Amino acid sequence: MKKTEHVWFDGQLVPWDQATVHVASHAIHYGTSVFEGIRAYELPAGPAVFCLQEHLERLWASCKVLRLEIPYTYQELYQAVLDTIRANGHRSCYIRPVVLKGWGTLGFKLEMCPSHVSIITIEMGTFLGPEALEGVDVGVSSWRRMAPGTYPAAAKIGGQYVNSLLIAREAVDHGYTESIALDINGHVSEGPGENIFVLWRGELLTPPLTSSILDGITRRCVFTLAAELGIPVREEMVSREMLYLADELFFCGTAAELTPIRSVDNILVGQGKRGPVTTKLMDAFFDIVEGRVPDRHNWLTPVN
Repeated sequence: MKKTEHVWFDGQLVPWDQATVHVASHAIHYGTSVFEGIRAYELPAGPAVFCLQEHLERLWASCKVLRLEIPYTYQELYQAVLDTIRANGHRSCYIRPVVLKGWGTLGFKLEMCPSHVSIITIEMGTFLGPEALEGVDVGVSSWRRMAPGTYPAAAKIGGQYVNSLLIAREAVDHGYTESIALDINGHVSEGPGENIFVLWRGELLTPPLTSSILDGITRRCVFTLAAELGIPVREEMVSREMLYLADELFFCGTAAELTPIRSVDNILVGQGKRGPVTTKLMDAFFDIVEGRVPDRHNWLTPVN
């Protein structure tokens, strides 16, 4: 990933190298930041942002959980996302809004620290590599997702993503593309940055929010598309062995989009290739976000 020319930082577009905070910033010491990951897709009429409203709503919700104030209105950040994409001349990109606590104290009183807000845009291709469209090899991580009452899994808080980093790092160490984490009770939770769906006996299952998962926006889109395609889908606890015995598996997320899973712990999933249900959902998703069919769900916000 290459740095871009402009970053929106505390209300204005500044050169990349000037978008900085002090080393004493509270977020550096305690992880007191909240962020979102958003994509903009290239369409014939210009770039369009995927589920911008939903992502900004989740940003505000995460800040509410951590008690971070955002010193800008929703509409100001909405417009700032579009302005930053235009300023950097993107045709498509990944967008990272961040709200973080700056310098004020080395104690825990957040109200003593100012909030800084930035919007970063960078070029991004297929998140898990070009081969990911046909399927990735994953392993079940020895690291568990956080237990209820320890960290708020539904919020995208910077500090708690150390858990995701450990899960992802273990995948690299073991030669996998990605990992799947279990929850505190040993049920399937999610990947380090992706939700997961399991095709099991003709039904599409996904772990519930109570399995320490993020309420994924792409996950919600999969529910919508599955209903349109007549594919039964529901939330249910998923056991580890179901990963090995499933007919199909796939990740989903804004960065990962829809990514088929070819094997788990070196055991092939189904026929060891992208399955027909996953293919139908992927085709339906990419047809919309890449502009081949009308945006019937109003998922896309034109930049221009």
